[in-house]
This record gives sequence, C-alpha cells and structure tokens, in this order.
Amino acid sequence: MAQSTRRICGFHIARGNPVSKPVRVRNIFLILIGVVGLLLKRWMAVSIGEAAYCYLGNLSVSFAVYFIISIGARRRFSKLLLVWAALTVVEAFELTNGFGIMSNVYDPLDLLANAIGIVFALAMDVVLDHLQVRRLDAT
Repeated sequence: MAQSTRRICGFHIARGNPVSKPVRVRNIFLILIGVVGLLLKRWMAVSIGEAAYCYLGNLSVSFAVYFIISIGARRRFSKLLLVWAALTVVEAFELTNGFGIMSNVYDPLDLLANAIGIVFALAMDVVLDHLQVRRLDAT
C-alpha cells in the first residue's frame, strides 16, 4: 500500500505517521549530547572561560528541549512549530524563575543563549533530515 507523502522544502514528509525508529534514536542521541554539554559546563569553564559556565547550560538544555519536544510531537509539528514550542518552554523557565520550582538567576543574555541553542538544534535537525533523505534517495 502506498504511503501518502508531501514535499516540504525539498523533504519528503510522511503524513500521519509517527517518527521512524532511526529518527527517534537519532533524537535521543542528540538529547544526550545536550545533557553532556550541561554536565561538562563546569569543566569547560576552566578552558573556555566564564562565558562557558554562564551560558553553555542554556545552550545545551535548549538544544535538548528541541529534540525532546520533537519526539513527543512526532510529525504533527512543523519545524517552525517545534522551534516555537521549544523556545516557549525554555524562555518561560527563565522568565518564571525556574517555574517557581528551581532557583534561577535571571540574566537577559540567558534568553539569547536559549534562542541560539534552539537555532543550533534546528540547523542540526534540518541537516540530518537532508542527509537521511539523500541516503534514502540513493537506495
């Protein structure tokens, strides 16, 4: 039975299907990269400097949140909606002082670091999707 697809920005997108297992595994791996970045921020502050300690956590968590939401949303969300949802979550965390659960020191540059982390995640997602489509087209 033929699967219904649509082409968006040059990518074949299956309609109504959940994220494939390889993409889900890839996204879990990328979430773990974000977690590792968060855990290594103190170590990297020694070599890179204070900026790494202050903002690498925001970059890493924002990167991971994008892929967490992409797993939960499956293919129901466009990339733009994924960016919006991830940005809303991480910026709300900043602006509400850790949702009132965690202590968080407000710094306006944290908001920029969050946005940069999500843009980096989007770029990674688009590039990896493109590579996957090229690999599938080659077979």
